[in-house]
Amino acid sequence: MNANGPAIELFQLTRMYGKVPALIRASVRIERGEAVVVSGPNGAGKSTLLNVITTLASPTFGSGQVVGFDLVRDRMAVRERVELLGHQTRLYDDLSALENLQFVCRLHGVEPARAMWAVEQVGLVDVATEPVRAFSRGMRQRVALARALMREPEVLLLDEPYVGLDEDAKGLVDAMVRTTLHAGRTVVAATHDDGRCGWTSRTVHMERGRIAAGPVSGRADEVKHDGVSA
Repeated sequence: MNANGPAIELFQLTRMYGKVPALIRASVRIERGEAVVVSGPNGAGKSTLLNVITTLASPTFGSGQVVGFDLVRDRMAVRERVELLGHQTRLYDDLSALENLQFVCRLHGVEPARAMWAVEQVGLVDVATEPVRAFSRGMRQRVALARALMREPEVLLLDEPYVGLDEDAKGLVDAMVRTTLHAGRTVVAATHDDGRCGWTSRTVHMERGRIAAGPVSGRADEVKHDGVSA
């Protein structure tokens, strides 16, 4: 592991679902402490890109590393350092909000007291002991947000994080991002609501599974398309 290397580096990475490519020869380098927005239409490959970074999907071809750990050989090490706030909240319906978070504490060695602290941060104290199966989408997203707050990951991945949230909850997402960046950690967000992302330092655009040559803002020299500098 290179402690001084980039947060994320992908090399000519392709992800196939059957015979259909979702990512095509994607190469990108994201430095530690950067805030990057991945933009593009539905089906562009944004969610697949985040799923590969968090090891929920494996590369079919190519390679990559996250905070110095290989996406294939070091999957568990990557998962310990990455948190994804996405479409799937990854909650156990039969458990309460608090129990879901306490389970995550045991799984990742987080101080158990932080579970209730996280519930308080997202405004769910009054329903903390209720099963999440009864929660609305917005409430479930708040529990997932609490998990991300609690874990303080080195790399925070956001997949359409504002969907289903009211303005107060959207403000919580923004506050979490700013706290993450202030701590020197990395944020990568795929969102249609990129006008809200005033905290971003760079935008990477995707089209049909490829990281496009443009439009790109920020340090464009660090974004590559099919292995060629943009």
